[in-house]
Amino acid sequence: MESAVPHLSRRQILSLLPATALLAMAAPMRAAAAAPADHARLLANTVATFAGTAEVNARPEVAGKLAAMLDTARQRLAAMDQAGDGELFAGLTLGTDDAKLRSAYQYLYEIALATRAPGGELDGDAAVQRRVVDGLQWLHEHHFGDQSKGYYGNWHSWEIGIPTHVSRTLVLLDERIRELRPDLTATYIASMDAYLRNGKDGDVDLDSRFHTGANLADITGNRILQGALTADDARVSKAISDQATVFATIDPYDLQHGVTDGYYHDGSFIQHHSVAYTGSYGRALLTRVVQTLKTLEGATGGGGSDLAGVVYRWIADGFAPLIFEGWMMEIVKGRAVSRTNTGYSDVRVITEAIADLAGHVEGDGSQALKQYVKFLPEADTGTFVSPVSIARYAAIRADSAIPAADLNPPERSVAFNSMDRTVHRRPGYAFALARSSDRISKYEYMNGENLMPWFQGDGAYYLYLSGEDQREVFGVDYYTAVSPYRLAGITAPEEERRTVPESYGRFWYENPDHPLNFTSSSESQNTYVYFPLAGNAFSGGATLGAYGVAGMVQSDDAAYTAKQQGILPDDFVVYRNARATKSWFMFDDEIVVLAADVSGQGRRAAVTTVDSRIAAPGDTIVLTGEGWRGGSWRAGDTSPPRWLRYANDTRRTAIGYAFLTRQPVAAGLETVTRSRRVVRASNPDTSVTKNVFTASIAHPAAGGVPAVAYALVPNATEARLRGYADGPLTVLANDRHVQAIRHRALGIVAANVFAGGPRHAERLLVDGPASVIVRSGERTVVALSDPTMKRDHVTVVLRGRPLRLDTADEGVTVRRVPGGTQVRATTRRAHGRTFTATLR
Repeated sequence: MESAVPHLSRRQILSLLPATALLAMAAPMRAAAAAPADHARLLANTVATFAGTAEVNARPEVAGKLAAMLDTARQRLAAMDQAGDGELFAGLTLGTDDAKLRSAYQYLYEIALATRAPGGELDGDAAVQRRVVDGLQWLHEHHFGDQSKGYYGNWHSWEIGIPTHVSRTLVLLDERIRELRPDLTATYIASMDAYLRNGKDGDVDLDSRFHTGANLADITGNRILQGALTADDARVSKAISDQATVFATIDPYDLQHGVTDGYYHDGSFIQHHSVAYTGSYGRALLTRVVQTLKTLEGATGGGGSDLAGVVYRWIADGFAPLIFEGWMMEIVKGRAVSRTNTGYSDVRVITEAIADLAGHVEGDGSQALKQYVKFLPEADTGTFVSPVSIARYAAIRADSAIPAADLNPPERSVAFNSMDRTVHRRPGYAFALARSSDRISKYEYMNGENLMPWFQGDGAYYLYLSGEDQREVFGVDYYTAVSPYRLAGITAPEEERRTVPESYGRFWYENPDHPLNFTSSSESQNTYVYFPLAGNAFSGGATLGAYGVAGMVQSDDAAYTAKQQGILPDDFVVYRNARATKSWFMFDDEIVVLAADVSGQGRRAAVTTVDSRIAAPGDTIVLTGEGWRGGSWRAGDTSPPRWLRYANDTRRTAIGYAFLTRQPVAAGLETVTRSRRVVRASNPDTSVTKNVFTASIAHPAAGGVPAVAYALVPNATEARLRGYADGPLTVLANDRHVQAIRHRALGIVAANVFAGGPRHAERLLVDGPASVIVRSGERTVVALSDPTMKRDHVTVVLRGRPLRLDTADEGVTVRRVPGGTQVRATTRRAHGRTFTATLR
């Protein structure tokens, strides 16, 4: 479903602020003249958001949440009772561990929350509230007030994590604090300002690399509350203005404050400057801005429907394509893929935000969000943050006048080229692809999370099948059980790599004496350790209706390249990558994969993994296949298979692999047992046992098998796989210059042209680099894009009888040339966008 809400540039956002009632006081230059906020209403909204109201809390659907609040508070109070010397809570030894200090503040917040929940047993309990206030005072005196002793560990704890719990606790207990310790709020705000070390003069700095995206929304959300507590209109106004910048669609050709973090025109979301992150930081940003809309409702004189409409676009174009049957796809979670929370729990957070947002969006958008809430699997509302959200969600689900409806059409192909991701959806399956480039990181590792990420951006793909419990086939257990060198879709060199802790004895590389000043949160650490860019420019693709093509040239990462240039220290560990030119062609019943110019580099062999899938040890797995000359193919067979089929009979799912080139394929099952700690140091030491299916193609160091082609066939039967012997797919080209496929039944020719200059693909003459899809029928439709994002124009000539222009996107011209028809798209500053023309 396409949104009718326009994208807004950062400049347009700023121009909206004075006219939008919600943000009437937002623009800094108008702060003095802006009408003051209703601070009491703002604080009351915040209390209602997190603690509920008498009306909401009386609803039966909210009873479980209230019980959980009470139970948590009682546990925290018991821990206070059992605390030893130097502790506020038993088991939390403070003074050197920022995570424990953050937990102490979280525990105080959880107790305070229960004392403000109407209808709860601790509601208004003055004695308990006094204990919280005393705890705040004690923590400040002993562990937070002295900035010379604080700020150890992770910067996030001091600038975001702790201030979030403190600010909300101060709001919840505002009256009690004024009664008992009237200076405490101002004292804490002064300290929180002092800890904002990545800001400027104790405030947000929009030029800081730390104050972007979800981080910026968190910091400014806290500062709005702090301003309301102290009736500081200037603080509230500036915080709203700063947070408003996250609503702007990022224009990569007109960056504001150098910020690349945020939402892009194609629905992509980036955090940490180059990491595809919709499913983690994007989710957090969504939650925070929706909470801000709820907090400010009625407190600044308006409802904020303009900005709510922008957030609706995030949902429709950014989140919905990435959610499959209630599961958030792995390709947009960064290091969070190694955490034990699941794609289902990710979506529950998003569902809560959508239910709330539906009350702020006007017109058809509100109805569409409500329908989507009903379409998504029923959520466990016990995980929702707000009792109000639970009530709203329950009302939507119970409303028979709201039909369930997906925000996605049944067939959809989405090129998230701004973050090097591709999603292809059909009834029965979804295909998700992770790419990388000199714009987007190969992977993200940080703080002992995602310990073996090396190939996650090298064309790793995930094929989700309908009806599956995705926890059994993907999530943390997929990365735990499957070798990092055998992720589905990747081409990796034959070698063993060491994790960052294994290489350096800590979670990062430390060398402050080097000119690049390697510290835990330095820019050099980000660039070369945490999320290094790739070296290739070609990574992108085109879509034509619900069909798509993507391509990528596999390269080394920035660290390896810098080490060869003598930029990095001698003891800095780097690894050389394999080489490959790859394309993915996405149709209705199959996804065709081409790999050419494959080499392990440095006299190493390489392996291309066709697929890796996990299953429970008790599941019945059946592997079947057929050779090129007929006859059955069995695991261990060294002859090239024409097709293979992996079937989980227990789960009633199957995937077929139709090989379009002849080469040996190693395929079989292996029982693997590993601890979840192999992928994340802080995971529980839980042992996971899975049956792992792997099908792979070897590329010997001595040469041979430089190019392969195969089709992934979701939900395939053996009969359908046999049909590919005379089926619709023809490989037209597969080398380092051109990769092209013809799908006879669909009338589609699609190509990636990697080299410059005119290149042939059947009846097409393409001026590369480019991605092209042409579909012939009553009309001929052409789709073009520039996957390098560096070209001014992309051109294709359709050879044959001349065709006339019917319709075309702006920037597309069509003219007759000798021997055919030329279609030319102006791709300058298009950032990988697809241009289409219809001819007759």
